[in-house]
Amino acid sequence: MAKYVELCTKAKMPILGLGTWKSPPGKVADAVKKAIDVGYRHFDCAYVYQNEDEVGNGIQAKIKAGVVKREDLFVVSKLWCTFHEKRLVKGACKATLSALKLEYLDLYLIHWPVGFKAGDDLFPSDDKGMIIPSNTSILDTWEAMEELVDAGLVKAIGVSNFNHEQLEKILNKPGLKHKPANNQIECHPYLTQEKLINYCQSKGITVTAYSPLGSPDRPWAKPEDPSLLDDPKIKEIAAKHNKTAAQVLIRFHIQRNVIVIPKSVTPARIEENFKVFDFELTKQEMETILGFNRNWRVCALSTCINHKDYPFKAEY
Repeated sequence: MAKYVELCTKAKMPILGLGTWKSPPGKVADAVKKAIDVGYRHFDCAYVYQNEDEVGNGIQAKIKAGVVKREDLFVVSKLWCTFHEKRLVKGACKATLSALKLEYLDLYLIHWPVGFKAGDDLFPSDDKGMIIPSNTSILDTWEAMEELVDAGLVKAIGVSNFNHEQLEKILNKPGLKHKPANNQIECHPYLTQEKLINYCQSKGITVTAYSPLGSPDRPWAKPEDPSLLDDPKIKEIAAKHNKTAAQVLIRFHIQRNVIVIPKSVTPARIEENFKVFDFELTKQEMETILGFNRNWRVCALSTCINHKDYPFKAEY
């Protein structure tokens, strides 16, 4: 299996990366250093995770030590929803670059299609707890993203949590300069996303799967929620290959040519999650896992359900 997926820009994106959502300050720099030692070269970051400074410290430490060069790494970050106004995009990108201590990003994504009211509050909400939207348009934000490529701040641009209609809007935009290279979406056996993945791949847009393990540490987990890592059928497949459930869940994406970004700050798991290139799931096992779909989302962003650009009302 290839360890890279080629973007429409011809850049090679490592198919396995380290996720950093919910990685606590005080632990994430060490997690990044451990990951680099293990062989990870792709790091998935975002402004809203509020830990880019430490991720940058981890990366810098390994560059200074001569373990890796900047050009060996593939660093991704995301434009937060409060910065969708055209005039705010470049500043937001520069803030991320400065926190990460980098000159450029390999890939910069619009984190969600929904714009929020600009300001210091990352989740501006009304008295009912619903998000206060901005009246920005995806297409205007995209033009500002294109300017980042032209300015050399980012090598490629893409989106996250966009449905196929929203992608179609960008692809059909008059005067499009740079097409989306990637769509990062929630994906795991309970949300298999076949239609959206087929659509993206047919348009030359790569797909990255976030929460591939079902995000067991999400702050809003309920006791009755399904647990992927404890699913007996996944454990059974894992036992056959002498692997863990997590390794099977990661391998599942790799075999669909989907980039995958499991998050961990635990050294043993960071290492375990990388040992997925020495076995292969059978066609039958892949079909079995695809059969677990129940359209169950970890990240439904329900506080935005009334937003004009809320992505999850469309079928895909």
